[in-house]
Amino acid sequence: MTTPSLNKRQKREEYRRKLGEQTANDGEVKMPQKKFFRQRAHANVFSDHNLEYPRTPNHMDWSSLYPAFIDQDPTHTNLSGARKLLKDVEVIDIGCGFGETLILGLEIRTSVSDYVRSRIRALRLRQEQLKGTSQAPTTQQEETQAQTERLPDAPAPEDEVGTTDALVPGNYENISGIRANTMKFLPNFFRRGQLSKIFICFPDPHFKARKHKARIISESLNAEYAYLLRPGGMLYSITDVEEYHHWILRHFLVQEGEDVSAGSVKHLFERVEGEELENDPCVTVMSCETEESKKVTRNKGNKYVAVFRRKENPEWPA
Repeated sequence: MTTPSLNKRQKREEYRRKLGEQTANDGEVKMPQKKFFRQRAHANVFSDHNLEYPRTPNHMDWSSLYPAFIDQDPTHTNLSGARKLLKDVEVIDIGCGFGETLILGLEIRTSVSDYVRSRIRALRLRQEQLKGTSQAPTTQQEETQAQTERLPDAPAPEDEVGTTDALVPGNYENISGIRANTMKFLPNFFRRGQLSKIFICFPDPHFKARKHKARIISESLNAEYAYLLRPGGMLYSITDVEEYHHWILRHFLVQEGEDVSAGSVKHLFERVEGEELENDPCVTVMSCETEESKKVTRNKGNKYVAVFRRKENPEWPA
């Protein structure tokens, strides 16, 4: 009697299990493949998803996400009893999708966030292997490298794009990802003024007017971004939808002839333009190196960039 073939869900679960059991001693570390992390394009941000989130930022356990940065003093713990880190998370990518400073990607879709974490783990394992081989290179290794250098360049598989076979600063220990609904729980993770950069790259445009309330840029959410960004911190946005770009500008900047109250969040941001924008390496990476930006380039689409700086807090009236 033949064993029935595994259905697609079982195959995906089995693949992910084996992927999670990889170690640096297994020889070739395999990168996760997107076909085993299928996910719908949208997730309802207003649903009560089964999410884990801290009571306050001081209860957040970062130790499992950034093990290389754990404070070695066991007495340094937070309110939940978790070990503290030597540094705070300062940069976040909201809706990260499939991509000295700690950087965190936040994504609400389950399979996408699983893929991101699996990819980061595989990248860290590859770096472990490279650190081991770089300590004591052999003649055979040098010969193999020389032979490889003589071979013509070939296009990398899709799931290998963005990876490297060389040691990189930080060894990918400074990046991580979590599943989170940033529209509901962002202040549960970060303290006031903790962040230096927020990236919102190619957000879901939610074209229908009745869906605009689900857009990640809004007056109420911008107030949270202003709360979390330190003065001088930057919020980076990019979209391939011109209408959404104008929506972003309207919600961050006072428009000509607009009557805005003194307490409006629009007074807390200023747009970065000109030479400063052109020379910002983050803008270049966001526009050219992310997976979504490359897809827009392949499809010959337009990219609309808007960067805003958090102003100093206004003085309280006497």
